[in-house]
Amino acid sequence: MARVCVTGSNRGIGLALCEFYAQRGDTVHAVCRSTSPRLDELASQAPSSSQSNVEVHEGVDVRDTSSMLRLADSLQEPIDLLICNAGISEPDSLEELLETPEGDAILRQFEVNALGALRSVFALLRRMGPGGKIGLVSSLMGSMADNSSGGYYGYRMSKAALNAAGVSLANDLRPAGIAVAILHPGYVATDMTQGRGTMSPEESATGIARRLTQLGIEDTGTFWHASGKALPW
Repeated sequence: MARVCVTGSNRGIGLALCEFYAQRGDTVHAVCRSTSPRLDELASQAPSSSQSNVEVHEGVDVRDTSSMLRLADSLQEPIDLLICNAGISEPDSLEELLETPEGDAILRQFEVNALGALRSVFALLRRMGPGGKIGLVSSLMGSMADNSSGGYYGYRMSKAALNAAGVSLANDLRPAGIAVAILHPGYVATDMTQGRGTMSPEESATGIARRLTQLGIEDTGTFWHASGKALPW
């Protein structure tokens, strides 16, 4: 049984990941700013053991270092797998940016998508040891080679920054025996995509979990599709 920590766990892919690992019998730490009815329901469903294997950590914001440190202090056991899933997307076309050149939308997306993931790793790393794994839920929209349509400046830039951070983390954590996967979850039908997509959150979560199970120190730092295909930078 693994001990799994998932940020951005109250809906979409994060919630589906919590459901997947809970059904597998793992201990799940579901981290979110505010919980959801389905997440509360999942936490209340006790497995065969005496306690539920899902613990909800509400009021945790990846934009706030002290919030993440309090989470780390509250955990009593080591973490085997950290999945940094929290993310946001705001429309910011070239036309919109020319009208609001301050770039506030871009900064907000950097704060959550890139720095938020790093804060999560920095805060929780002391709860991890050799054999631990980190999954960074990124996007193919952060790939330079794949960008053929432009737009989405903040989302693309923040995910590209996350990809760069993931490679650095992989190199820095390799001596400690901690592997890092940078993951494109697929085009998933969630609130972020207004329900559009080619797969469900459950299908995406299954692919992410499979990829993380296969992850080893020998392929740490690779950019993966959840299906297992290596992706272009």
